Amino acid sequence: MSKEVINVGGEDRVVREDTAKSYRGTVWALLSVLGFIIVLAILFIVFFGKSLTDSRPNESPSQIENRRQ
Repeated sequence: MSKEVINVGGEDRVVREDTAKSYRGTVWALLSVLGFIIVLAILFIVFFGKSLTDSRPNESPSQIENRRQ
């Protein structure tokens, strides 16, 4: 069986090849999920940030329509 070295908690460990691939896959998956969460947070701030700081959040649709005319 082939052996590979992985770094866990600052120390190198010699493990089987399938264990090393599994470890790298898990790290990659966690980083991908973290990246996805960061992108969602940025999109939330960009698209909904204006409504969070709106000075007139309780205005009814009819008031908005009257103001537009």
